[in-house]
Amino acid sequence: MATGLAYHEDFLKHLTSPQHPERPARLLAILEGLDQAGLSKGLARLPVRPIEREWVLEIHSPEYVRRLEAACQDGLPYLDTPDCAICRDSYRVALLAAGAAAAAIDAVMARQVRRAFCAVRPPGHHAEHDAAMGFCLLNNIAIAANYARRRHGLRRVLIFDWDVHHGNGTQHAFEADADVFFCSIHQDPRALYPGTGYAAERGIGPGEGATLNLPMPAGSGDDDYRRILQGQFLPAAEAFEPELVLLSAGFDGHADDPLASIRLSDEGFAWMGRMIRGLADRFASGRLVSILEGGYNLDVLRRCVAQHVAILEGG
Repeated sequence: MATGLAYHEDFLKHLTSPQHPERPARLLAILEGLDQAGLSKGLARLPVRPIEREWVLEIHSPEYVRRLEAACQDGLPYLDTPDCAICRDSYRVALLAAGAAAAAIDAVMARQVRRAFCAVRPPGHHAEHDAAMGFCLLNNIAIAANYARRRHGLRRVLIFDWDVHHGNGTQHAFEADADVFFCSIHQDPRALYPGTGYAAERGIGPGEGATLNLPMPAGSGDDDYRRILQGQFLPAAEAFEPELVLLSAGFDGHADDPLASIRLSDEGFAWMGRMIRGLADRFASGRLVSILEGGYNLDVLRRCVAQHVAILEGG
C-alpha cells in the first residue's frame, strides 16, 4: 500500500519575506529532496482542497477566524504578532493546509494509503483558539485530530510533537480531553519560545494525565531523546492504545537548525520516525499521518524529510 503525500502548489503563495524563516523555499527544498531520493513517483498524491469553515470553528473562535480573513483581505503585513507574517492569499492557503491534513485522514481511514505525509505551510501547532503565534495561523493538527474523531468516529487519537518548540496551541485544544493523548518533546521552555510545555503541565480536569511534556535541556542529542522517549513516552502511549497516530513533524531540533539549541542528527530523526511508525503499526493498524511544522535549514529539510517519508513507506 502506497504512502500518501498531501501537497498543493498554492502553499507557496503564503508569502512572508525573503528573510523570514518560514518561507516558500522550505517546501521547494522538501520536494527537491523527495525527487533526489527517488521517492516522488512512488507516492500517492492526495487531492487537497480548503477545509470547510465548520471544522476550523471547532478549534478556533469565530472572532479569530473573522480577524484572520479580514487581515488578509486588507493586505495587513502580519496578524497579532510580527512573526506571523501574512499576505492576501494567506487565509485561503491556511484553509488549504488544514484541508491537506483532513485529506490525509480520509485517505488513511479509507485504506487508500497506510500512512501519509502533509508537506504544508503555514505550520500550525502554535496557533491558539483565538490568536496567531509562532508563524502559525490555523492549528492544522488540532483540526485534523478533531476531524478524525467527528468524521470517522475514532475515540482515541494520539498526537506526538517532536518540533523543538512546544506545541502550545495543540495542548490547549485538548488538555481537558482524556481521549486525545498529547506528547510534546521540545527544548526547555525557560530558554525557548513559546515559554510553555513544562513537565508539570499534565492536562486539566478530565484530561489530567493525557498531556505529557518532555522539556529537554539545550544541547540534548540523539541519546538523550532516545532515553526519555523510551522511558516516558512509549509506556504512556502504549497504555493509551491509540486508534490513530498524528505527528507534528518539525525538523528544527536538528543540530544545524538556526532557531534552537537541540543537537539531533539525521539518525536521531530516523530513529524517532521508526519509533512512531512502530507505535502506529502495533496499535492503530498502521494509521499514521505526519504533518510538517518547523525546520528552517533547507539542507536539513531536503535530507531529513526524504528520510522521514522513506521510513513512512517502510524503509
